Amino acid sequence: MKAINLLIFTIFLTILSFSSYAQSKDFLLLKRGSNTKTQIRFYIGEPITYKSAKLGYYITDVIKDLNDNYIYLSENILSPDDILEIDIRRKDPRNSTLRNINALVLGSGVILLGVESINSIYQTGEFSIDRGVGVIGGILTGTGLALLPIRYKTFKNQGRNRIQIIQMRLPD
Repeated sequence: MKAINLLIFTIFLTILSFSSYAQSKDFLLLKRGSNTKTQIRFYIGEPITYKSAKLGYYITDVIKDLNDNYIYLSENILSPDDILEIDIRRKDPRNSTLRNINALVLGSGVILLGVESINSIYQTGEFSIDRGVGVIGGILTGTGLALLPIRYKTFKNQGRNRIQIIQMRLPD
């Protein structure tokens, strides 16, 4: 049984490695300092929302190709130096962590208040919430509501923040 599982696992890894060699690994890297956790990658074919120095407002476009010095989009050709800001609300993995923490705190506060009210109706026949449970539920709900607007919204191309074009192609 172990030999069959090992064989299936080996075949799966082989297929996965061959499929990864078939694709180009060029990407646009948004880098904040040297920490790899704060790096964001945009691959070819992904949409990108950026604010250009020439236009001054946000534009959403799809990355078609990357060169040493230029980003080829479906509607535009840009140099990384021409980009002022990039919208990273949907791309930054830290935003999903913040969203999950927010849902946990807000949901726990609402559930605590809901369970306490249902329990009081079941026990005494009238609606009431205990003072301690109400304070804790209110704090949790308030904290969840306060965390709603906290997100990483834009990547500004200034200071230590840099936009780099990384090309990782296999030689022909």
